[in-house]
Amino acid sequence: MEALAHPFICCINWPLQAPRLQDVEAGFFSMYGDIEVDKPQYRSNFKINSLFVSGSIRQAVNEGRADYVPVFLSEIPELFKRKNTAARCGDRSGFSSRCPRLFVLWALRSISPDQPVNTAEYVIAQVNPQVPRTHGDGMIPVSRFHAMVWQETPLQEVRFDEKVGEVEMQIGRLVAELTEDRSTLQMGIGSIPDAVLRCLGNHKDLGVHTEMFSDGLLDLIENGVVNNRYKKIHPNKTVSGFALGTRRLYDFVDDNPAFAFLDIDYVNEASVIKRNDRVVAINSAIEVDLTGQVCADSIGTYHYSGVGGQMDFMRGAALSKYGKPIIALSSRTQKGVSRIVPLLKPGAGVTTTRAHAHYVVTEYGVAFLWGKNLRQRSHALINIAHPDDREILERASWERFKVFED
Repeated sequence: MEALAHPFICCINWPLQAPRLQDVEAGFFSMYGDIEVDKPQYRSNFKINSLFVSGSIRQAVNEGRADYVPVFLSEIPELFKRKNTAARCGDRSGFSSRCPRLFVLWALRSISPDQPVNTAEYVIAQVNPQVPRTHGDGMIPVSRFHAMVWQETPLQEVRFDEKVGEVEMQIGRLVAELTEDRSTLQMGIGSIPDAVLRCLGNHKDLGVHTEMFSDGLLDLIENGVVNNRYKKIHPNKTVSGFALGTRRLYDFVDDNPAFAFLDIDYVNEASVIKRNDRVVAINSAIEVDLTGQVCADSIGTYHYSGVGGQMDFMRGAALSKYGKPIIALSSRTQKGVSRIVPLLKPGAGVTTTRAHAHYVVTEYGVAFLWGKNLRQRSHALINIAHPDDREILERASWERFKVFED
């Protein structure tokens, strides 16, 4: 189990410890699988603050048994430094190295590679020999740990290619058309980013500087499409904060010097991101209103995910020379509800502001919003909405902006 706690705790089986633990604050980020301690019977034992609402914690957050802290991914290390909390993950070499999906745990140190683990009162390493040994700035001598717990368990595996259909592939093709050779990619994980990667096979000399990646990137690396040759910073290396995918991915990054897993407050810092030219940031959303406001973390008041690093890279790509910040989403949900909407649902969070939105892509086309007034934005977004939803959107546009879609 990957988790933080304050007071700090790292147990092989938390539920067995629950009767003797009271009011323990547990800080989570992206969790997969059954975490157990979010169940109602442990409410008095664990106070959960989640920095991202992933599937494992979603029900607990929305039922009031856990809390959600909206925060930019790039700011999480500073948040925990100020709370005087730190944690680590061990590897087989006698040092600690960054683990897939555990970048937040690693980042909770004093933030310089030569001064690790100075903020926690007690630091426990959970050692799993199945965790890949990664290269980057995350090596810590085992002498820095107060205790170590051995737990050899298979890593969580997730496949995203099974969810890619024709809608996602059409979005992927349109995003690929926007992507120039020698671009530097940032992409999330999911069906749309995976579809985009499938459509980049004919590109040349791409680089990667991303907060996260999955299996979809591996074929492009093996085929030489991604070689990182023309990146201005960290050339010849794929830079990331963490990875999530299948065993193939974990074996690929294991002790592979072509990857640099770096602190997330560095990877996601806009002033760092912009140093590469042609940064293409590909992020998704739940809905986009007719002015370009992007909601990516909630369905109305229902918390679905989190702020994450979307704004970090949307801003970084916008500042990059020839950069392209892209929001890619299907025109409708699986239930047939339009994702291009007159107004965001009441209570919905604005993840990316309308001033930061540049490109919005659906399977019906590309809307370029940057520098356009509200009427022009409305017109562009209606053009990429589902055809059956355009009449309603046109009426809403007329009522608000006194403009019809042509």
